[in-house]
Parts: sequence; C-alpha cells; structure tokens
Amino acid sequence: MKGYHLGELEELILLTVGILDQEAYGVSVLEEIKRQTGRKVNISAIHTVLNRLEDKGFLTSQMGGATEERGGRRKRLFKLSGTGRSAITEIKELRNKLYDQLPPLALDFTYGY
Repeated sequence: MKGYHLGELEELILLTVGILDQEAYGVSVLEEIKRQTGRKVNISAIHTVLNRLEDKGFLTSQMGGATEERGGRRKRLFKLSGTGRSAITEIKELRNKLYDQLPPLALDFTYGY
C-alpha cells in the first residue's frame, strides 16, 4: 500500500463523499453516515475530517449556490479527488486481501473457545 494512512472516521467519510457524489457537504455526510451505519457523529467532527481530507489531497471542494432554505448561505460541496479514488481502491483491495486469508474457523461462531 502506498501509504494511505486513514483513520476509521476518515475512511468512512471518504467513502460517504464518494457515495453522495455531487451532493456531499457537512450535513449530508452526517445524515448518510447515520443512515448507513446507525452511528451518531458530531457535525464538528465531520467538518474537521472533511477539511483534513481536503488538506491531504483526498477531496476537493467548491462553494455551491446560496439557497433560501439556508438563509442565503452557501454550502461547501466536496468530491473525491484522483488521490481519494486511488486511496479507496487500495484500501478496499487490502481489506479484501486480508479478509480472504481468514481461515473458515475464524468466522465460525459455533466453534467455541
């Protein structure tokens, strides 16, 4: 692996931005993570990680248009960069490689210890 060292929340947010495609902004990421995983994450943590992933080059962002429902405020929309897409691919390949090496008994919960 090239050195894509991401924490669990970073990886989860990176994947979620990819899922949301053109609609990824702080609140939509928060809601999608809750919907997909049942986890409650603080919006401040989401924004911190989104900014960190952008600083690391995994995401890019641009300001969306102002909307009346947001009181004229604009959303910062995030999307995967080429580096972000490469990181997701490499992480998935590494995880699959490791999972594929688990012996069958490691996943057999009827086998007691």
